Amino acid sequence: MESLYSRNRIYISPEQQEKIKNTRILLGGAGLASEIAECALRLGFEKITIIDGDRVELSNLNRQNYTREDIGKYKAEALALRLLSINPEADIKFHNEFITRDNIKNLVKDCDIAINALDFKNDIPIEFDNRCRKQRIYVLHPFNFGWGGMLMIVSPNGLNIENMMRNDDPKNFELEVAKYVDGYSQFWNIPENKWFHSIVMAYSKENSELPPPQLSVGAWITAGLTVNAMVEIVLEHKVKVCPKFYLSSLLSDNN
Repeated sequence: MESLYSRNRIYISPEQQEKIKNTRILLGGAGLASEIAECALRLGFEKITIIDGDRVELSNLNRQNYTREDIGKYKAEALALRLLSINPEADIKFHNEFITRDNIKNLVKDCDIAINALDFKNDIPIEFDNRCRKQRIYVLHPFNFGWGGMLMIVSPNGLNIENMMRNDDPKNFELEVAKYVDGYSQFWNIPENKWFHSIVMAYSKENSELPPPQLSVGAWITAGLTVNAMVEIVLEHKVKVCPKFYLSSLLSDNN
């Protein structure tokens, strides 16, 4: 008899599927996390909470999981409705509000894995991590690097991503992460990642007020990496944690 996850066979056992189904996922932010949410739901994660006070804009549609009809609507609510249209039996919750110091305790709770896809406009993403670590929760940081996707995992006992900040201005953090990945690749002489160096250099020369350039390709690659990592964590398999990272791009394998 066909079931929703019947094509997951061989890759995922029935017992593993049940573990995935009962794992509670918290999405901080619904931009890049919009692809992650759908990828996670289709694989079998059915308990998802979404937090974001932002609304869908036209410029989001080049990469985020929304449609023209969603423009002007709250991202969290629009995403929740999309997920429920795929699996009406899933337990999908949403909060149309930004995470602040005042509400973080009430919002960041009751989860097993957290996705930190918050914009680094202030120190709230760091507070998000700290709150999760106090609850012994893994935090996954996804990054859209255009032609590639990158993921860094913060474990409850490991190094916090805050340690990578070179200055006190969170607005530059995504660029700092990009420079770190680029520097790591150069230090260890990883020629496959040379494409990334030119991107980082060009981005570094842009007006610091501009939002980072991002593509749909990087968004979906990142979603796949993130959901793959979520499964590994649920199944208690070993994953690379901060300051190590996962970076994937077709440009890294142009042999």
